[in-house]
Amino acid sequence: MGINKGALFSCQNVYIDYPFEDVMYRWNYETEMIYVKFYNKSERSEPISFYNKLFNDALLSGHQITKEEYIKGK
Repeated sequence: MGINKGALFSCQNVYIDYPFEDVMYRWNYETEMIYVKFYNKSERSEPISFYNKLFNDALLSGHQITKEEYIKGK
């Protein structure tokens, strides 16, 4: 379905699941940083680039999830 960044990314944290690659993302709108968390792993401490291909694929084909789903992981 895809996720439209637009106004959504400017006013709240956004959590994205991309099951095709077993990965989730967290957008922190206050710091404008993107964090990645692979299934069955902890979130990586270093943010990734806006230009990360896998993140952009997730925006096109992933879906938005809740904070609780992100924290719980898969």
